[in-house]
Amino acid sequence: MSRLTEISAGVLVATGDLYVTNSTIVSDGSGGCLVIDPAVTVAEVAGLAEDLRGLALRPRVGFATHPHWDHLLWSSELGDVPRLASPLTVTNAERERAGLIEGAESSAPGHDLELFGRLTPLGNPDEIPWEGPAAVVVTHQGHAPGHSAVFFPGSGTLVAGDMCSDIEVPLLDLDQADPVGDYLAALDRLAELPVERVIPGHGGIGDGAEFLRRIELDRAYLENLRHGPELRDPRPIAGWLIAQHQTQAAWVANAAARASES
Repeated sequence: MSRLTEISAGVLVATGDLYVTNSTIVSDGSGGCLVIDPAVTVAEVAGLAEDLRGLALRPRVGFATHPHWDHLLWSSELGDVPRLASPLTVTNAERERAGLIEGAESSAPGHDLELFGRLTPLGNPDEIPWEGPAAVVVTHQGHAPGHSAVFFPGSGTLVAGDMCSDIEVPLLDLDQADPVGDYLAALDRLAELPVERVIPGHGGIGDGAEFLRRIELDRAYLENLRHGPELRDPRPIAGWLIAQHQTQAAWVANAAARASES
């Protein structure tokens, strides 16, 4: 895991080896911090806590962007603090808890399962309540139910969750009626933000121009998905993502066939 690196004033990122996963820390300027999606192995989360101690930063609040196992992790070393998420993320994390734990134990065993996915819904769904910089929550249905990005208008930083990646194509929530439409609507909402840097859940950090490039790549991928199974995307796509693309292409083709028959 890379050590915490300050990418803008008070915003730090550590990148794990597993899935190129980013953990984001935002300082409140008074020795406290907001911890977003700490991940992903036990050793990596422990290293993150160690780095925070070395920087004299104490977690005051945690935030989970969406209800997938690698975004629901926590450690006692990060402290007993409020861990927040969108209401729909909380509902899904509770309902799917057994399967999510199975995923965590399969891919990153050893986490404290008593702390896993223990979230509280945001009282105000549009912001994270804390003493640091304004943290605007943008919740949508792309990728997962109640998926949230966090935008910090003071620095122009977008913590995008599992969106806007330079190494992943859009991964759809195929349990929904219109996963492509949901994802496109999410991209439209994110594109309206004055983003100066983007931190994806997985992959490299980008500036404002790179953010817009990724938005357009994602839109192009989704448009191509509607026209055939061939994967047309310039990003370096891992083998498991190619398999996921094939699943998505088959779902879209079947949905189109059902629509034409009705």
